[in-house]
Amino acid sequence: MTLKRAAAFAALFLFSVLGSAQAQDVTLKSPDGQVELNGTLLGFDGEFYRLDTVYGEMTVDGSGVLCDGPACPNLQDFVAEIQVSGSATMGAVLMPALIEGFGLRNGFRTERLQIDPTHFTYELFDEKSEKLVAEFKFRVTNADEGFADLLANEADIVMALREIRASERQRARDAGMGDLTGPNRSRVLALDAVVPIVSTGNPVRSISPTELAAIFAGDILNWSQLGGPNAPIDLHLPSALTGLGQAVEDQVMKPARLKFGKNIVRHARGSELSEAVEASPFAIGVASYAETGNTQVLTLRGECGFSLRAARRTIKTEDYPLTAPMFLYLPARRLPKIAREFLAYTRGSSAQIVIRRAGFVDQAAEEISIADQGDRFANAITTAGPEISLEELQRMTRTLDDMARLSTSFRFEAGSVRLDAQSRSNVQQLARALEIGTYDARRIMFVGFSDGDGPSSANRDIALRRAEAVRRAVTQAAETANLDRVQLEVDAFGEALPMACDDSEWGRQANRRVEIWLR
Repeated sequence: MTLKRAAAFAALFLFSVLGSAQAQDVTLKSPDGQVELNGTLLGFDGEFYRLDTVYGEMTVDGSGVLCDGPACPNLQDFVAEIQVSGSATMGAVLMPALIEGFGLRNGFRTERLQIDPTHFTYELFDEKSEKLVAEFKFRVTNADEGFADLLANEADIVMALREIRASERQRARDAGMGDLTGPNRSRVLALDAVVPIVSTGNPVRSISPTELAAIFAGDILNWSQLGGPNAPIDLHLPSALTGLGQAVEDQVMKPARLKFGKNIVRHARGSELSEAVEASPFAIGVASYAETGNTQVLTLRGECGFSLRAARRTIKTEDYPLTAPMFLYLPARRLPKIAREFLAYTRGSSAQIVIRRAGFVDQAAEEISIADQGDRFANAITTAGPEISLEELQRMTRTLDDMARLSTSFRFEAGSVRLDAQSRSNVQQLARALEIGTYDARRIMFVGFSDGDGPSSANRDIALRRAEAVRRAVTQAAETANLDRVQLEVDAFGEALPMACDDSEWGRQANRRVEIWLR
């Protein structure tokens, strides 16, 4: 093949950074036999070949070429293989339930093959022909291992109970994988939360985030310091390698500027943790909301009298401060068609029902009537300081009185104007709803709120700018939406409607938000 022809042929290919698979040489030829390309076959997804060639790694449309060589796949009996790695919590129940739901909805019979304690495979068969069409191969360990597999090009989908860390994100960039926090590279599949738990026989029913951190730092050693019995506290946490264990460090310990103390029993499985806490009347643990078992969940309280309990709605709105989004991360390369169809299914209404039935918090937007929010407005009046005038409280009440709050909320990373991971996913979710006309002929108001740190007028200005920034992000993401069919507005009430006490970073973080209200 001449250099000129090779260059012309190469121009037809889409370059991408691809993982290595079983390496064997093949030759791809144009139908007329005039152009051919030699290379090492890296993979085939049922539609596209991936080759390592002298021109670099290439993705080639299989419909336009003929494959020659012993490594060429059988196009008639192609079976898609999707490697799934990461969180054991997500891999134990949630992802299997979604795969079974996807199969049921799309005419596939599913069979699960358990290989060993950390490996299993879901086989999908066409119900009519009984032909095997796909294999979802799971390796369930922890988020660290999942990201390591992704960086080694040994995973197609990574499950994580935490956001990718800066060091992992940078390594992915260095490997040519781009930004793994981009909208097409990561998504929030479902929601979970970090919740403190005790035995049902323990009389303590609430705890402050500061006390929770002090307990696991070893600064509080006896239940009598919390109003409980005179007994030492037994400590239980998820493994430090799990996403949930790392979420405890990020969300509980770091805001308090404390480090873990000694004598903490770590558990690889959430079910083991909750069973250990339930068996000990003097134990405390931090567990996944979906894996509390028969334990008693403690309410988070603040010094000002506010309390927040983990529940499906408070987790969905992020009003509960210790939420833990459940992420899927994807490589830069093209996935098999059935994998793309599965990922599309996970965003739909059917998948949200499956997520809820599996014990996790779904992302289906809900409208919360103002009648269901009486405590919030009562708290606003009770805790209003001298800087919040009666006129401002009345203006807020009049503005929102005949509207409903959407469960889709937006919050920001600590000390940053950047939306947090769940909120970035919420931008895409609300944008898609606008594109399909869900809120046509309705009034949508982006309402900004702030913490109480600083002058109230400045806080309202900050909250208004944040609300405008969220509206701008949503409208930019809703590329195909006809925004003339919906009325988009912005308002802000600053510190007038707090969700939590301002005496801690947890409380201030919960109060800095943008809510969506509808009429």
